Amino acid sequence: MRFFLSIMTVVCLSLPAAANVDIKEVKTPGGLTAWLVEDHSIPFTALEIRFRGGASLETPGKRGAMNLMTGLLEEGAGEMDARAFARSVEGLAASISFGLDDDALSVSTRFLTENRDEAVALLRAAIHEPRFDQPDIDRVREQVLSNILSDAKDPDELASKAMGRILYGDHPYATSISGTTESVTALTREDLVVAHRDIFARDRIYIGAVGDITEEDLATLLDGLLGDLPETGAPMPPRADVDIPGGITVVPFETPQSVARFAQRGIKMDHPDYFTAVVLNHALGGGSFESRLMDEVRAKRGLTYGVYSYLAGKDLAEVYIGAVSSANDRIAEAVEVIRDEWAKAAAEGLTPEEVENAKTYLTGAYPLRFDGNGPIANIMVGMQMLGLPIDYIATRNDRVDAVTVEDVKRVAGELLDPEGLHFVVVGQPVGLESTPAN
Repeated sequence: MRFFLSIMTVVCLSLPAAANVDIKEVKTPGGLTAWLVEDHSIPFTALEIRFRGGASLETPGKRGAMNLMTGLLEEGAGEMDARAFARSVEGLAASISFGLDDDALSVSTRFLTENRDEAVALLRAAIHEPRFDQPDIDRVREQVLSNILSDAKDPDELASKAMGRILYGDHPYATSISGTTESVTALTREDLVVAHRDIFARDRIYIGAVGDITEEDLATLLDGLLGDLPETGAPMPPRADVDIPGGITVVPFETPQSVARFAQRGIKMDHPDYFTAVVLNHALGGGSFESRLMDEVRAKRGLTYGVYSYLAGKDLAEVYIGAVSSANDRIAEAVEVIRDEWAKAAAEGLTPEEVENAKTYLTGAYPLRFDGNGPIANIMVGMQMLGLPIDYIATRNDRVDAVTVEDVKRVAGELLDPEGLHFVVVGQPVGLESTPAN
């Protein structure tokens, strides 16, 4: 494993800048499509696969099934139990991991060229032949239940969950992918088999590969790995109807510091004004010490250690969301300042200096994302899922640079909605009470 880690370090240092990432589209004989960046300088490859749908595909009443199933994919496959599978992966100096969010199940694999066939065989077993042995189900279930109990005492988690219910109503997005104590306790092995069948299908696959592999070898690898999956999986749920009312929701919780989330409607990434909104957000609440919210809420008034906002785009909804925490007797002032700055930006836009500083940061920081085979493979898969063109990496900074002060003022007036900004405050806030729903 030490050799594998040293290879990773060299890869991170040897990759080209973002502008030089040469992406090729690979179509396999079996009908799969992947994006590939060849780099034969190091005998190492990162393979990223994503299956669209994620936890939002779960059968009603089975919340947490997809999460529990995903947690078991590394707990034995084929003839190998959990311990034998882990030893086999480690013995190849490879890594195989699975992740889940509302919109996708992700598969991340890293392997040395000399061990490619063996590593891919293990990955195939994990995807096609997970054991779901009952002792492993019970053990991983207990871990999930422990996390659920821990989250119930975490004000940040409580704020996120309360905001989710307000934003998404009865959509799957409204509830935690972990499920509840009741739903997870009731899950059976058959529920996990159904979740596996619903997500692992060819009609929702996105693939990125970076490293020491040719187009021909990648095509052969992918057809052998994924070619015989079922053609279709479970149907996607409908879009979420995000109709958030302005106001405040207070969730009582015994703590000396209140935690707040604030949100309003967002903007789609394929909207013509998306990059203008990105520049606007960075200057308003992007989290840097130069942002207006950080300056007004922290630097000038000392109300918090940090405040930030971001454009949160999911496959089936778009919201504009932020967070702040402050002492119970000061959170009301923090909420007032945030709403005032939201209104000021909506009415006046940004200064030329703010726009220029935001653009400089956004364009300068972008190449830093491409710091290894794995991150590049991950970015390419995300690009595919968003429907971005294959040359997006090379043109992205041009889109940021094209934003003008006038663009920002117009979009700020159209996007920012101080009256529609909703705050969820968890704690014992002084001077704040829940407002009736509009």
